[in-house]
Amino acid sequence: MTSALSGIKVLDLAGIGPASFAAMMLGDMGADVLKINMPPGASDRGVGGGMTFVDGFDPGTIRNKKNIAINLKTEAGQRLFHQLAETTDIIIEAFRPGVMDRLGVGYEAISKINPKIIFCSVSGYGQDGPYRDLVGHDNNYAAMGGALGLIGYSPDDPPVLVQTVLADMTTGVLQSAVGILLAICAREKTGRGQQVDISLTDGVVFLLNGVPEAAEYLMSGVVPQRGQGIFGGNQPAYAVYQTGDDKYLTIGCLEPHFWLKLCQVLDREDLIPHQYAESPKKEEVLQELKQIFRTRNRDEWFELLSKADVPVGKVLDTDEVFSDPNVLHRRMVFEVDHPRFGKMKQIGLPIKLSDTPWQVRIPAASLGEHTDEVLSSLGYSRDDIDALRQERVIY
Repeated sequence: MTSALSGIKVLDLAGIGPASFAAMMLGDMGADVLKINMPPGASDRGVGGGMTFVDGFDPGTIRNKKNIAINLKTEAGQRLFHQLAETTDIIIEAFRPGVMDRLGVGYEAISKINPKIIFCSVSGYGQDGPYRDLVGHDNNYAAMGGALGLIGYSPDDPPVLVQTVLADMTTGVLQSAVGILLAICAREKTGRGQQVDISLTDGVVFLLNGVPEAAEYLMSGVVPQRGQGIFGGNQPAYAVYQTGDDKYLTIGCLEPHFWLKLCQVLDREDLIPHQYAESPKKEEVLQELKQIFRTRNRDEWFELLSKADVPVGKVLDTDEVFSDPNVLHRRMVFEVDHPRFGKMKQIGLPIKLSDTPWQVRIPAASLGEHTDEVLSSLGYSRDDIDALRQERVIY
């Protein structure tokens, strides 16, 4: 089957972080991805901050990737990487700025070997700027980008961490993939590659476009308060309600016609004028709706409201999500056969192409599984490979 990115070669030095998911997406869409890890003993962490042994760790991130273990701290390892880079289209790395350069495999060095290389660097704060050298994790970037400060019930309550990696999965994955694809398009016109500089914090700042009050701040100077915006959870028309079976339901009636339908279904047309009421009326309407939604179970409300064309969603736990009929139909959970672990369930790709769909061609590979195969393709003899392994250049 022809794939969207057939023939595109990728070197993945992203470890187990968000950029590794971006490489996975490229692999799912047909790119030939070679994941490079540090051998055991060469580093206490894998390339890009990952684990040194990847077997069984989040196999979804390492599917559709061959795996080779190279010690990039050795000159021989760096030469080997240069050989791989000569015929590669894309490099994805997630080191702190400057580390790749110190290893002799940064953008400046590689672009001299291969001017067409697209070199995607994913870091917390970007390749330049006053914070470029700071270490961090997703919660740090969500905080510094302004999103975390807006998540919570009220200005008097502390910010609340969402139980997913907000910056990593939006910026590190999606924006990295988009940036790489844009660079491919540009290369078609110019014949030259370029560096794609992805800052996880930049991506969080960009998310503020989805906070109306943050956009308004740029014009009014009024600082948005936690939990007080239209999407903050304190608006009757856009909130989470507990149901009779102690589960939860989301209502998203932002538009007047949806609010009208909700009030009609609830037989509370007296609430129609109060969709965006100010305090204290807003709190009164919220309390009214909270009491109403406790009179039926979650699934009963969902069936009733969805049939009435009211924007409603069930708050599902993880087990419910992965058994949901729509999730299964959309292949967002699927099974793959692994030679060592048998059938394994994984999360699918959210991008559906009608003519060139994503597919799994290579199950999760173990550390260094394809080292000999890759070196042989570069012309290394059996004796050469054994010598490099003896010298701890490869594993």
